[in-house]
Amino acid sequence: MDNKLQSDNLISEKEKETNNASDKEYSNSKGMNMLSGSLWNKLIIFALPLAATSILQQLFNAVDTAVAGQYAGDNALTAVGANSAIISVFVNLFTGLSVGANVVIATLIGQKKKKDVPKVVHTSIAIALLCGIAIALVGFFIARPVLRKTGVEEGQVLNLATIYLQIYFMGMPAILVYNYGAAILRSIGDTKRPMYALVFSGVVNVILNLLLVIVFKLSVVGVAVATVISNIISAGIVVYTLMKNDSEIHLDLRKLFIDKKYFKKVLAIGAPAGIQGAVFSLSNVLVQTGINSFGNDAISGSSVALTFECFSFYISTSFSQAAVTFVGQNYGAGQFKRCRKICRIALLEGFLFTELASLCFILARYPLTEIFTSNSNIIHYAIIRMTMVMLLEGLTGLYEIPGATIRGMGHSSVPAMITIFGTVGFRVLWLHTVFKRYHSFRLLMLVYPCSWIFIFTMMITAYIIIIRKEGRAHAVMGS
Repeated sequence: MDNKLQSDNLISEKEKETNNASDKEYSNSKGMNMLSGSLWNKLIIFALPLAATSILQQLFNAVDTAVAGQYAGDNALTAVGANSAIISVFVNLFTGLSVGANVVIATLIGQKKKKDVPKVVHTSIAIALLCGIAIALVGFFIARPVLRKTGVEEGQVLNLATIYLQIYFMGMPAILVYNYGAAILRSIGDTKRPMYALVFSGVVNVILNLLLVIVFKLSVVGVAVATVISNIISAGIVVYTLMKNDSEIHLDLRKLFIDKKYFKKVLAIGAPAGIQGAVFSLSNVLVQTGINSFGNDAISGSSVALTFECFSFYISTSFSQAAVTFVGQNYGAGQFKRCRKICRIALLEGFLFTELASLCFILARYPLTEIFTSNSNIIHYAIIRMTMVMLLEGLTGLYEIPGATIRGMGHSSVPAMITIFGTVGFRVLWLHTVFKRYHSFRLLMLVYPCSWIFIFTMMITAYIIIIRKEGRAHAVMGS
């Protein structure tokens, strides 16, 4: 009996030493211990810098839109705004793939298989580079036909929009490298340094925008070039951060390769998430065709409102990304009950923070829209979109976070299919029924909150079914 007690004490001491060593390791790598301790503060500490990072990315487009509207005229403003939905399709497709890298690395850390992490890191960066180059080449040639398909009329606006989109596509390798690098850092809980990278590159973006548009009179060309340069800077900072990291996520550019085993694992989780993001954005392109039917002022106004809408949405998605990372590590470590707790806390925090931000934007909607333009008709459309859509923006978290929890457990296809069906299916139906019968801008904007409620109903049902199934499997394993 005494020998058993001594043995238990030794095991207990060993566990303490292991936990202390683990905490030190996370601290040294600028990461976070997600497997123990309070979740309330850790989810906020993880999510808010991530939200700030996404908002800063959106600010690149916001600055482009504001500078184009104030210093290059309404045609330039419309040209930049017409590209928003198209750009998001490509960015979200491959950003979704980066979720695969995040989940795979987080799960490996939870399973204590850290020797395999470098394979995922180098595979992910290699994927980012190859995909970025491919998009840049293809995007350059399809820019004009795609813009025509969305309803942008022939003339100066189409010409300016095409030039902007072609230059923007040239920066795709940098955009993807940044997003994959940031996903790798998120897998260990580091969301601050990707944010710092964007703060610096964002300042550069503002300075270059003002210099190239106001001083050199380059209009949308200057706006696009400024964005590409700032994206290259942010990607460079993240790559440098990974190269200087002395933990398992260390990056050595000489060792870039694609490991088939982990490429498949990243793809299995990331591809559904990427397709979901792309199709989600594609549904917005379809809605954009409806917006385009109201003319250039509606296109510009919608683009202005979308800027603030994205700010709130990114707060919601930051908590979903926090959930997928925390769940990934804890699921890998076999801590199933903690996974459910993560979902509940992230849901509450995500909803409250998103709604608070949305209400602030709605209350300040007039002075905020006037930053972009003095055209009263453009402001009119912007105000309609902000009030119709943003008031219920918190609903996005109610389906995003349960979906992220499912994805963190390795079930990536289910939330993807639900979101695709709920966005494309519901919104296409809305466009061909309600909007076709009542050609109203307000009714067109109502498609967003209605589709969110529809997706939430399906997602929470799927979450309950999968959680119960995982709970039974976990109970069998535990026994």
